[in-house]
Amino acid sequence: MISPTGGLRVYVATRPTDFRKGMDGLALLVQETMELDPFSGAAFVFRAKRADRIKVLVWDQTGIVLIHKRLCGCRL
Repeated sequence: MISPTGGLRVYVATRPTDFRKGMDGLALLVQETMELDPFSGAAFVFRAKRADRIKVLVWDQTGIVLIHKRLCGCRL
């Protein structure tokens, strides 16, 4: 379970992301493209090309958590 604190930093990718990427691929994207540390405890948000799905990558001190959500009836 993710229990965000008041100091949680959230970074949003500005370009659509290849949604075939899993945890490792997204962590590498954070390191190489965003030049940030995926193990910092911040949340990283990615969207699909059609903007109907999002993925959130976050380190919770025990491992990487990947949340995948399909947005129903709306788009970003």
